[in-house]
Amino acid sequence: MSQLGFFFDASACSGCKTCQVACKDKNDSPMGVRWRRVYEVSGGEWVQQGPAWVQDIFSWNVSMACNHCIDPICLKSCPNNAITKNEMGLVLIDPNKCMGCKYCEWTCPYGALQFDNERKVMSKCDFCADYLEQGKPPACVAACPMRVIDFGELEELRKRHGSQNEVFPLPQKTFTDPALVVKPHPGTKKAEKHSPHIANIEEVR
Repeated sequence: MSQLGFFFDASACSGCKTCQVACKDKNDSPMGVRWRRVYEVSGGEWVQQGPAWVQDIFSWNVSMACNHCIDPICLKSCPNNAITKNEMGLVLIDPNKCMGCKYCEWTCPYGALQFDNERKVMSKCDFCADYLEQGKPPACVAACPMRVIDFGELEELRKRHGSQNEVFPLPQKTFTDPALVVKPHPGTKKAEKHSPHIANIEEVR
């Protein structure tokens, strides 16, 4: 079985949210359901040094959807076997089996699974599987004006970009082993001395 994954370049993301809009438009998602979200991270401070003030400010953006994890905890938590992993490594929900219990939503450390109030079932990024069958990239990948989102076989992505898949505000990879590669923003070095926070927390809940 192959394993598709996403690559995200946090060092070049402008935070325009075009990926988020493209995802909602392609999937006609109802209000409040966002399969891809852009986190705005910031922190640091101004410090007085003699008569001058110097800054140690940082900020970056993280565009995140379902990571189609290698060891998906959502799949294990579903009591009705509505979540499966296909031959391409994609984690998918069968809406005909989902009973909307939200167990998967509670267990996913990335908040990828969201309840669709209109259909009364859980929903999530499906990697635009229908586009892949047509030989097209996922909507978010095609829409990004900065080309910071890419996709492909996970092993190939790791060969090209390394294997890092943790950056604030993402959880530790040991929970689910996400099929994700991230190029961190240079500001992450400054963040080691401060406490970064999500600036748009209400937007990404």
